[in-house]
Amino acid sequence: MANTTDVVSAIRELTNTKQLDRGELLDLLKDGLHAALVKRYGPNVRAEIGIDELKGTIRIVVLRTVVETVEDPGSQVSLEEARFEDPEFQVGDVLEEEVPFEVFGRTAVQAAKQRIIQRVREGERARIREEFSGKVGELLSGEVQQIERGKIVVMLAKFREAEAIIPYREQNHREHFHQGDTIRAVLKRIEETPKGPRLILSRADPLFVKALFKLEVPEIQQGVVEIRATAREAGSRTKIAVSSRDDAIDPVGACVGLKGSRVQAVVNELGGERIDIVPWSPDPERFAKLALAPARVARVFSDPDSKTVQAIVDEDQLSLAIGRNGQNVRLASELTGWKIDLYSSREWLERGGEGPLFAPLPPDEEAATKVALRELKGLPAELVNVLEQGGHRTLQDILEFEREDVDKIAGMTPELAEKLMAFLNEMTEEGGEEEAPAEPGAGDAAAAAPAAPPPAPAPE
Repeated sequence: MANTTDVVSAIRELTNTKQLDRGELLDLLKDGLHAALVKRYGPNVRAEIGIDELKGTIRIVVLRTVVETVEDPGSQVSLEEARFEDPEFQVGDVLEEEVPFEVFGRTAVQAAKQRIIQRVREGERARIREEFSGKVGELLSGEVQQIERGKIVVMLAKFREAEAIIPYREQNHREHFHQGDTIRAVLKRIEETPKGPRLILSRADPLFVKALFKLEVPEIQQGVVEIRATAREAGSRTKIAVSSRDDAIDPVGACVGLKGSRVQAVVNELGGERIDIVPWSPDPERFAKLALAPARVARVFSDPDSKTVQAIVDEDQLSLAIGRNGQNVRLASELTGWKIDLYSSREWLERGGEGPLFAPLPPDEEAATKVALRELKGLPAELVNVLEQGGHRTLQDILEFEREDVDKIAGMTPELAEKLMAFLNEMTEEGGEEEAPAEPGAGDAAAAAPAAPPPAPAPE
């Protein structure tokens, strides 16, 4: 029996620093000793290894079967050799041979150490997978450890063992970080590498904006308000479309916050990036109009087969709808998932476009279109319910509907559609009494239902 207190203490200290429990410590040490025995006696060696933690001792006994003819010296011993130890040995008995630890002590310790290191690495990799596999899309905080070859290496605040990087393509290139800076990013995905899982973070992906709003807006955390779509050009502009499960909660207002406090916190984290927040709608035509904010769209037509929307705007709204270098219409198209073709009202008419074009309301009349449908007289409750379920809650939402628009609304019956069209015609006739007659040659006079302005973008 050999005193190995120093060995046991050293390995115990090593494993304690790696957060291994005592049982795993003993198993790892035994595995290392057994590996050393295999090298000395062969792969079929049988042994009993006893470790006394209190005394710091290790007892190693090799077991070999007594045979007439030895075929495997590692697990067998001849009858003649066994009887040198004890004349009473018979074939089939087991000879116990105690092996001094010092014979292969250094080799055993090294083998045990390697197994401990390997087990620690495997455990860390498993813990990383378990910790982060369900956190894709969530914010992670850390410190910039280094910047190499364009990528930012991040040491996470709560899981320093994890390898986390922000690749060049996932960075907002208007931002500049230095070693030691605190940084936040969204977990985009987990990559498997020969060294274990690697966390890919992003500050350029739309997921980052969604994660920031989830942090700032309690209604999103509670699931009452949902971000239904996002489109982003990192460092410049983002559009998000939101909806609410509770009619009493305005999803846009919830995201903007009191005096713009919530959206401003997100803008600050993004370095001043502009954010447009619009209501989401299941109707592609209405959604396209909203997505083109802050431009006011006069009329839209859609082709479901090609997933294309044609949007007509007045001359003074065209440049706003297009945006700088086409950014506004490009992001609106990405947000809706539909191709959006823009036309000025003049160009549309020159191309022979059909359908009424609507001019914007004067400022003093615009507020009248924002009246809730439930407050309007003449609309049956059943009709109001169908409209609200389709995302249409104010007069502004329905004022420019044509019959084909009404028929597309889920749950709309022919009877309800007739009632709605009669109501809209009555509204149009009342509004048309004060309008100037159409100019000669302009075609049929449009009963001008004004364009419903989409919500203004959130403050920059």
